Amino acid sequence: MVSYFDNATTSWPKPEPVLRALGRFLEEASGVPRRPGHRLAVSTWEAIERTRERLAALFGVGDPRRVIFTASGTDALNLAIKGLLGSGDHAVTTALEHAAVRRPLRALEVVGVTTTVVRVGPSGIVDPDDVRRALRPNTRLVVVSHASNVTGAVQPVREIAELAHAHGALVLVDAGQTAGVLPFTLDDLDADLVALSGHKWLFGPPGTGALLLGPRVELSELTPLREGATASEYPEIIQPWSLPERYEAGTLNTPGIAALGAALEWRACLGPETLHERLRQLTDRLASGLARIPGVEIVGQASERVPLVSCVVQGWRPADFSAMLERGYGILCGAGLHGAAEACRALGAFPHGTVRFSPGWSTSEEDVDRLLVAVAELVRAPGRAD
Repeated sequence: MVSYFDNATTSWPKPEPVLRALGRFLEEASGVPRRPGHRLAVSTWEAIERTRERLAALFGVGDPRRVIFTASGTDALNLAIKGLLGSGDHAVTTALEHAAVRRPLRALEVVGVTTTVVRVGPSGIVDPDDVRRALRPNTRLVVVSHASNVTGAVQPVREIAELAHAHGALVLVDAGQTAGVLPFTLDDLDADLVALSGHKWLFGPPGTGALLLGPRVELSELTPLREGATASEYPEIIQPWSLPERYEAGTLNTPGIAALGAALEWRACLGPETLHERLRQLTDRLASGLARIPGVEIVGQASERVPLVSCVVQGWRPADFSAMLERGYGILCGAGLHGAAEACRALGAFPHGTVRFSPGWSTSEEDVDRLLVAVAELVRAPGRAD
């Protein structure tokens, strides 16, 4: 028996309609999307556009053409960061951010982009006033995660966005841990750009992501990261200025995007509110149970969190603890720095990181209780932590 608690990395198992859509698409519509084109090409294009429209409706994007498909959430963040920032620009971000934010910003230092990293304390919650104090006259972009992928804590994004906009900066939100599990629109967050991962809480396959463009983002401000042929005919040698073609050069992951569309349809039929409430109850049960086990310390504080709880276990390295959970109990979870070493450092969980538990749509209360029993048993038989 396997209990999967690593949904913050990727959702598993995928819903049956997603698996069926992958196979059906490759059999019936496996053309490169083209309009105009032959029937397979047009069918492929229509499948892509249906998914685009579903994402636009879900996240309140008025014009579906402003939903840009990317290879991943990381790809979406790179497009936003590298497409907007240039020499002389300043960016503000936080110590909680994933490497998909921190590394692109660091790479841009060679072309004259500067970055201020807002620190966070052990609570793991960003103080909007710290962001305000970090703003400079040349601040072009503020980048913040909607929820930490280490603690699960939801951040005060709207308050941060209001401060940034008052200063004239754009706001990019990394919604990799919230898209699909917390209800929100671009207006709710007051965000200009939102980066999504398709394979986490949207339940799509790996290799899918999207960048949502709000109305304040002008095409002249966002430079494409690549150029090439697009789904629509365009005779000029330069990249077209039309959306979404300007940012979708080359062949998209058409089977993955079609399967993501099936996942969105499945999610709508399941009931987003029902799913959100069920995951909230499972996460509360998990967090309260872990808090009662001596030797287990939950990392960070969260009045509102996504389905994710991180902890450190006295006497254990996270990687060793995770391995023992799998070997002895068939429980799969995350362990380590989770691509956010700076966040783990700020939260007092460096250099080994945390053990991260994340229930999903197929998790039961019995799975959670079995996990809690396993953790309590292993705490009483500690391994090496040094």
